[in-house]
Amino acid sequence: MHSGNSESNQETKRSFIEEARRAQIVAATIETLAEVGYGKASMAQIAKRAQISPSLIAYHFRDKDELIFQTLFDIARAWEGYVEAQVAAAATPGEQLRNYIVANLAYMGTRPTQYAALIEIMFNARTEDGQLLYRIDEEDTALTLLKKVLTRGQEAGEFRQFDVHHMALAIRGAINEFFGEMHKPGADLEAYTAAVVDLFTRATARE
Repeated sequence: MHSGNSESNQETKRSFIEEARRAQIVAATIETLAEVGYGKASMAQIAKRAQISPSLIAYHFRDKDELIFQTLFDIARAWEGYVEAQVAAAATPGEQLRNYIVANLAYMGTRPTQYAALIEIMFNARTEDGQLLYRIDEEDTALTLLKKVLTRGQEAGEFRQFDVHHMALAIRGAINEFFGEMHKPGADLEAYTAAVVDLFTRATARE
């Protein structure tokens, strides 16, 4: 019995160590992508930033493609998880829309390195059939969540009638546009967030 517990504890400890190492490698991948771009982000470059040997990366990830897709997954999961939690905390569709906009801008607007890495992946990495990630037909979960909020608002009579898909695209466009500008002098995250919230509060309000 004692031996079994000991083995279980060793496995748990090993899994924690492995997860920590994988997280370290992903963090180094994000930094590398943001600094040198997708084309130059070799396993050797990533290992150098993680201060580990390339063979250790190979132990955790089969190849660069697997590492890149894991990096994309981790960035997206953390971003989407934060936004979903903020939306879920709101009581009305109007508050949910406000939280959606604020949470998206607050999360990625304060993480320019992650956003730069995300863009490098989306516009350079390809699926097994050679398709660029940004051209995948499947709707992303962030857009789906926003469309649900807008639909709820219309059904509750809080929002006016409009094309939900087109409005969602406009809101996503306003959010994403700032990320391409946030490195420039004069970029003001708080002022831009307030402006976007005001714009789409008015755009969705009942007439």
